[in-house]
Amino acid sequence: MECQIEANKAKCPCTYEPCSRKGKCCECIAYHLKFDELPACVFPPEVEKTYDRSIARFVKVFTAQDQGSRKG
Repeated sequence: MECQIEANKAKCPCTYEPCSRKGKCCECIAYHLKFDELPACVFPPEVEKTYDRSIARFVKVFTAQDQGSRKG
């Protein structure tokens, strides 16, 4: 499968503008995993903008969302 860089760039929610990995999802994931992080595309926009891409933040966000949906 060939990487669709331009199509990926159009959908990429990352707000870090000087990022050289935009549209190169495999590189982006590998980069973030090296630092125990996840890429911008797995976070809600309000969290992505904080640049806290830690796995702990991901768990916190989605645990809170899951608990909130159970209360409803």
